[in-house]
Amino acid sequence: MWLALAPAVAAQTPIKPPKNNFSPQQDVELGAKAATEIVKQYPVIKDEAIAGYLSALGDRLVAAAPADLNRPEFRYSFTPVNLKEINAFALPGGPMFVHRGMFDAAASEGEVAGVMAHELSHVLLRHGTANASKAQNPWLQLGQIAGAVGGAMVGGAAGSAISQGSEFGLGTLLLRYSREFEKQADLLGAQIMARAGYDPRDLGRMFETISRESKGGGSPQWMSSHPDPGNRTAYIAKEAASLAVAAPADTSRFEPTRARFASLPAPITMAELAKRTEPTANAPRSVGTPGQPVPPPSAQYRTFTAGGIMQVSVPDNWTSIPSSNAIKVVPQNGYGDLHGQSVFTHGVELGIAKAASRDLREATNTWLRAIGRSNPDLRLAADQQFVRLAQRTALATPLTNPSPLGGGERITLYTTFLADGNLFYYLTVAPEAEASAFQPTFVRIGQSIRLTDAR
Repeated sequence: MWLALAPAVAAQTPIKPPKNNFSPQQDVELGAKAATEIVKQYPVIKDEAIAGYLSALGDRLVAAAPADLNRPEFRYSFTPVNLKEINAFALPGGPMFVHRGMFDAAASEGEVAGVMAHELSHVLLRHGTANASKAQNPWLQLGQIAGAVGGAMVGGAAGSAISQGSEFGLGTLLLRYSREFEKQADLLGAQIMARAGYDPRDLGRMFETISRESKGGGSPQWMSSHPDPGNRTAYIAKEAASLAVAAPADTSRFEPTRARFASLPAPITMAELAKRTEPTANAPRSVGTPGQPVPPPSAQYRTFTAGGIMQVSVPDNWTSIPSSNAIKVVPQNGYGDLHGQSVFTHGVELGIAKAASRDLREATNTWLRAIGRSNPDLRLAADQQFVRLAQRTALATPLTNPSPLGGGERITLYTTFLADGNLFYYLTVAPEAEASAFQPTFVRIGQSIRLTDAR
């Protein structure tokens, strides 16, 4: 039996999947590898009653998904995690993780089902790999980076403030969506809810709860990766008026499940999880002891390639520290923990940053403004100048910043465009007192950079 939400039921909004260069099987492979890493890091709830309830709820929503979008390759799973934030996320190909905080905040099963239906819609519409298709970032090839997705989502503990500002990483590529994709997931989620026997307006109610938490200073994790398309409640209510709701779902297990959650150990926050999480796999946590003397760069150089787009030569007594979309190369005692913080005092970083414009100066300065929000003392040291880097037009930006070793440090940022529109950057850093000694090495490294992305 189907029940109409409104006397006059119009046609539901058609939802068209975006362009995607990857196969559904690639979605599944990426999601499965990423889920394996996340399970290693996240506090998965082992309670059989909770896990069984969540799987039954997820299966009900999957059964209500449009057949033309529900690819047979997909492999769904629904995993509860003991995290405090209001959040849920689904990986390409089907794995979904739901925070305890979502249940704690929800007033009804319909509200939880709404967020899960929204996340399921991202899977069905293959928004994660559609993002990758648009980016076509050669540093983020699926086979190379699937194992890093967990760390990218948690955030990790390593990296300087500047490199943190530059890292949009795998979490952004696969799990942070445009407002267009968000609205698609809202509308398709509402349609799935109706077919599964839930009032689609519960999705709008949950968004209102999330919004209230954010205004109260809670900053729900969900909102950081799901930009608000605007007027969510209104357009979800409008879509609901075009839908017929199936026979109401049995929600009798919702309250007992909430009680089971309450009997568990207190949830931890994402910040607490990040402190427990190792930095990028195989990357050293430190190179020597910051604050100790830094030896001079070797006259012998080694050459390496990265991500299929870059070749560079560096002193052979420097150590490479890879992350999801950047590589630091540092001398002994140039990187590591100092007074409880991870610092980057000497060396270079090469990587990719998302460009907000096709104008090089504008794209660079927009990125720098984002970095400056967490580095309020970062200052322009002189005028920006156009130079050549890897036989391309580049912009050199000289900067100053307080050094964690005391005094100031000199930073030079070189940026140029890759063929896909992203920024490639080369950054050098050294304390002011040592900057002149390191400058010849920085120049030689910069002159050695070769970019091999297709143009």
